[in-house]
Amino acid sequence: MFISLKKALVFAAAASICLFAAGCGNSSDSASSSSSKDANKEITVGVTPGFHADVMEQVKKEAAKQGILIKVIEFSDYVTPDVALSNKEIDMNSYQHKPYMDNMVKDKGLKLVSIGQTVVAPIGLYSHKIKSLDELKDGAVVAIPNDPTNGARGLLLLQKAGLIKVKDGVKYPTPADVAENPKHLQFRELEAAQIPRSLDDVDLAAVNTNYALEAGIDPVKDALFREDKDSPYANIIAVHEDDKDNPTYKKIVEIYNSEPIRKYIEEHYKGSLIPAF
Repeated sequence: MFISLKKALVFAAAASICLFAAGCGNSSDSASSSSSKDANKEITVGVTPGFHADVMEQVKKEAAKQGILIKVIEFSDYVTPDVALSNKEIDMNSYQHKPYMDNMVKDKGLKLVSIGQTVVAPIGLYSHKIKSLDELKDGAVVAIPNDPTNGARGLLLLQKAGLIKVKDGVKYPTPADVAENPKHLQFRELEAAQIPRSLDDVDLAAVNTNYALEAGIDPVKDALFREDKDSPYANIIAVHEDDKDNPTYKKIVEIYNSEPIRKYIEEHYKGSLIPAF
């Protein structure tokens, strides 16, 4: 009985020493444990349906090869993914260009930053009623997105096409900023996602590439006029400002900007999207 008790005390002391050592381990052990935990965390990335979701699914596959788990979450509008990210309900998002994000940060006080570029998705002018811009009649109805940056983008594209002229020095013009309108175009501001479905009801429409593709429109063949590869509206990957230096998130940007993803974009989208990296 005495021997058993003595052994038990020895074992208990040894266990205490082990527990103490584990609790007071060196920093490298702690860092290794933390790193392992981060590596096993599923990174949630908000996207909109269409090419943003599709390309991110390819990034997800490449990231998995490197031990990074990604969950792609689709949102049906342009506002919720930024609000969710600012509230830390998701980890990253990939669906917008920087001018749009900057405007959201300014207007809604969101805490977002860009950590990398993805693709240029040129906005285009489309019509079911005319085959060229020369056919556009006086008083024609033109649909543009109703959000400030994409609406401005549509107007600037109309200006580049020679149809209107906006006031000098206006960064985000609205229809009220149109200084010259020789064809007396009437502007109809609509939710960006709804514009492809309005093509039968208007004479001309400025349509974002993701919504054009979703509606079965070929941006390369069907656009009457389109932004070129020098567009300042490159799409980005955004994170909460607290996470701008997160190494895992930066690694996901590197994977997006890798050769396999470039090759996928060029082969699958055939000019509809232009890699911005």
